[in-house]
Amino acid sequence: MTSTDTPKYIYDFSEGRKELKNLLGGKGANLGEMTNLGLNIPPGFTITTEACLLYFKDPEKIMAQIKPMVLGHLKSLEKATGKIFGDKNNPLLLSVRSGAPMSMPGMMDTILNLGLNDVSVKGIAELTKNSRFAYDSWRRFIQMFGDVCMGIGDEKFERILDKYKRAISRTAQDTDLQVKDLQKIIADYKALYEKEIGSSFPQDPFEQLFIAIEAVFKSWNNKRAITYRKISNIPNLGTAVNIQAMVFGNKGKNSATGVAFTRDPSNGDNIKFGEYLINAQGEDVVAGIRTPKKLEELSNEFPEIYKDLKQTMVKLEKHYKDMQDIEFTIENGVLYILQTRNGKRTPSAAVKIAVDMVKEGLITREEAIMSIDPNKISKLLFKSINESAVVRVLAKGINASPGAVSGIAIFDSDRAEELANSQEKEIILVRPQTKPEDVHGLYASSGVLTQFGGKTSHAAVVARGMGKPAVVGAQDVEIDEETKEFRIGETVIKEGEYITIDGTTGRVIEGKVPLEEPEIKGEFLELLEIADEIRTLGVRANADTPIDAMKALEFGAEGIGLCRTEHMFMAQERLPVVQKMIMAQTMEDRQDALDKILPMQKGDFIEIFKIMEGKPVTIRLLDPPLHEFLPELSTVLLENQELKMTNSLSKSLLGISPLDEEIKKKKKVIKLIRSLSEENPMMGLRGCRLGIIWPEINEMQVKAIFEAACELKLQGVEVIPEVMIPLVGMISELQYVKTQLLEIAEKTIKDYRVDLKYKFGTMIEIPRAALTADEIAMEAEFFSFGTNDLTQMTFGFSRDDAEGKFLPVYLNNDILERNPFETLDQDGVGKLMRMAVKLGRKTRPNLKCGVCGEHGGDPSSIKFVASIGLDYVSCSPFRIPVARITAAQAEIMKKNKEL
Repeated sequence: MTSTDTPKYIYDFSEGRKELKNLLGGKGANLGEMTNLGLNIPPGFTITTEACLLYFKDPEKIMAQIKPMVLGHLKSLEKATGKIFGDKNNPLLLSVRSGAPMSMPGMMDTILNLGLNDVSVKGIAELTKNSRFAYDSWRRFIQMFGDVCMGIGDEKFERILDKYKRAISRTAQDTDLQVKDLQKIIADYKALYEKEIGSSFPQDPFEQLFIAIEAVFKSWNNKRAITYRKISNIPNLGTAVNIQAMVFGNKGKNSATGVAFTRDPSNGDNIKFGEYLINAQGEDVVAGIRTPKKLEELSNEFPEIYKDLKQTMVKLEKHYKDMQDIEFTIENGVLYILQTRNGKRTPSAAVKIAVDMVKEGLITREEAIMSIDPNKISKLLFKSINESAVVRVLAKGINASPGAVSGIAIFDSDRAEELANSQEKEIILVRPQTKPEDVHGLYASSGVLTQFGGKTSHAAVVARGMGKPAVVGAQDVEIDEETKEFRIGETVIKEGEYITIDGTTGRVIEGKVPLEEPEIKGEFLELLEIADEIRTLGVRANADTPIDAMKALEFGAEGIGLCRTEHMFMAQERLPVVQKMIMAQTMEDRQDALDKILPMQKGDFIEIFKIMEGKPVTIRLLDPPLHEFLPELSTVLLENQELKMTNSLSKSLLGISPLDEEIKKKKKVIKLIRSLSEENPMMGLRGCRLGIIWPEINEMQVKAIFEAACELKLQGVEVIPEVMIPLVGMISELQYVKTQLLEIAEKTIKDYRVDLKYKFGTMIEIPRAALTADEIAMEAEFFSFGTNDLTQMTFGFSRDDAEGKFLPVYLNNDILERNPFETLDQDGVGKLMRMAVKLGRKTRPNLKCGVCGEHGGDPSSIKFVASIGLDYVSCSPFRIPVARITAAQAEIMKKNKEL
């Protein structure tokens, strides 16, 4: 292969641009973009994500290919900086940093100060006349290299560091260490390295560089990165490697490092926000080791630099049309920009930023809608602390991610994950500071509290990204990880005890406190109104009670897409009557029970119809098997055994058997439960089959629906009932049931003398119904896809068994990319749906089609159903805002031919 045939695996920053994000990673593409904008960027180059993916196939081959390319680009760097890589007097030092196409803050690895060794550290000290800076940089490099490249736990280095800091004072910082301390630390670090690795620390800068490049490639598949990708649904695109000339924020009092946001990432306010540390390196800020200064203080310490930085922030936000997260370093009074990316933000900040930018003319309404992550919108419905609640505030930290949560304090990420899988209590992860390895603990927890760190620390950034409340930098909280407790003054909180954190105000509160549900208002309401103007896909709610219906209306539902009548049967005062109906020995007794149930159901329908006045209400007739309304067989058998024992004892002591009749009744119940039990109830006597075998139940329900509708119609209330017959697999089933029920509906309307529009339709949840949808549509006036059951029957999975036994294994081994019960399987289930819509509308062109399974609130699934021409989705009330935003995004994507 000639040199011209060799693929291009390395790009100079000047060759990069944002459109090459998938190839150069977000960091590399943005460094290229900023270089071409004329900003002061330390020079460097990027090894592509393509090289990373090839590394996992054949590491030796790709390293052999890129090695001469790296050396060639190093020559260009030497020319640009006037420094020589590996020189003992004026060495070029490098940062080697990962950069995935999609932002994964803190999940992957960085090495700074690469190129230092025992000789060049003296040259740097002499050149800069700053021995402390030189040895501090050398110390940091050994620690990062040992951790990232060789897998020596960072905590082992930290223990050595802490020993020397404690020798100075209990509160000593890294900056308090003197040259002699640093030299001792370096000696101890190198001894640790040799003990752990079995060889001395590499002194050859070129050896260091190629080890580091491989380490960054490997970091793409480290545990925390894989976990984060799975949580965030990030595809396996690989990571780029950015190699850049070092600039130093730890050269002394005229140097600093920091992170700046063009807007406040917590609330979205249009103010320049950020944090910085004097005499530090970039990792110090995000690691949360020291609590940084606020960005505005920079105006006092470096007024000209602050002015330049603000201008740069404005320029970058206008260029990217989004809030930017910018890393900067000041070296001896000179400002350098190291990175920019679209900033992680809380859901409330995302909404405010989007709406404000539309008002400012920076972006269009469509761009505002597309900037929102629908998965995070539900987090906007955060709880807050009741203002009238009397609370004991233990401490105040930095309000890093809004919302309030009460939960048990847990001090270890592994323990948090373990408890989250085994109990229903909310968990608050309490850590001195979180590290990237804690991502699984953060995911498992409902909130996070840290002793150290600021709003740009790892805990803050990741919690904001996950939409979880976070309080960071609560320095009055003294955490003892060994005893698993924290102390605030005289108060001690042990593991498992309740605390409350308020990420909106930064308060840490003792015990559980009353929390309030949120409201849709302000910018959130404005954004939803924009979404409603754009979308064409309808959004309805799954609501079974008047309370559900009211909540659905508050969140903007355009009707009810699924009202499950069986949930009305489960109320405590109703269940005995339902059980009496099921256990009735004669038709007369059964009808008597049904006559008592009818007014109960009718009352519910009246309330729901009133709340949803003028909006369609789709009512599903009884679906589950009857045994679900009866007690567990094991419970009844035990009760019968106890009755027999009591009866026997009474007979032996008193000569009477007072419980004979009770035992006879109990035996009848046992016989009935056994007769109704099934080997596979999901595919047994339920849905329309129940209506065929026990028609009187459906008849009672339809009578209740139409009496409620007609009575309201007489009162001037507009009602749009839609009766849905479940689990239809054959046209003959639908014809049989519909004929019975249509007669009752028409008779009721005639008796009330009203004009009432209504529809009879069916759920498409059996594959056969989808395959014969053209026939089904001859009788059905609407289709509603019951995607929960359709998924079960298409895959042949029992959801309860699958999720508990083998689905996790399938997901972990990439046999399945996503849980098909959470995100619609487009290749199988989706193909059946597409076919059913096409066939159904061939028979009935105006056939209304919707989806009412849990997938109706999943953004990916919503976009798919919009693409196949469904008219509406129906989801739980709290998912309605998600569905409204996603439906608007689907419309925009369709217009752009992206869907």
